[in-house]
Amino acid sequence: MTPQVEIDPADFSDWSGLHALLVAAFAHMDGGIDPPSSLSGMDPQSLAAKAREDHFLLVRDTAPIGCLFCTEEAGALYLSKWAVAPERQGRGLGLALLEAAESLARARGLPGLRLQTRIELTGNHRAFRALGFRLSGSSRHNGYDRATSFEFRKQLA
Repeated sequence: MTPQVEIDPADFSDWSGLHALLVAAFAHMDGGIDPPSSLSGMDPQSLAAKAREDHFLLVRDTAPIGCLFCTEEAGALYLSKWAVAPERQGRGLGLALLEAAESLARARGLPGLRLQTRIELTGNHRAFRALGFRLSGSSRHNGYDRATSFEFRKQLA
């Protein structure tokens, strides 16, 4: 069964549950990336504020089980905080979120998607390439003299 992805659900209020989902999904990065994920500075209230500023894609059961935030930019939809509950991974939820983001980008007249991932997360690099993303550059966080993130882009047909 294809999971239902909701875009900007007006009735969602479980920001603590969403925060717990993100913490669990990003736990594998703890101690493995430098600097730490921006999630370390976020709480349920800041996620609610982010959802008011960005498009918020959600998959839920009795609690949130997948999410993706999307920011409209010139020429692309920027994807961030893309997560699936660890116990639900491998069942198509991440792909369903991506397909919903692609549909949203097309509806908004944006020709592509953009995301960033840390240089250390080589598994992410492989996964994003397999989903049609191409490496398009790198960036560094303030205070670092080396690249800390790679940027990937996907052109939509």
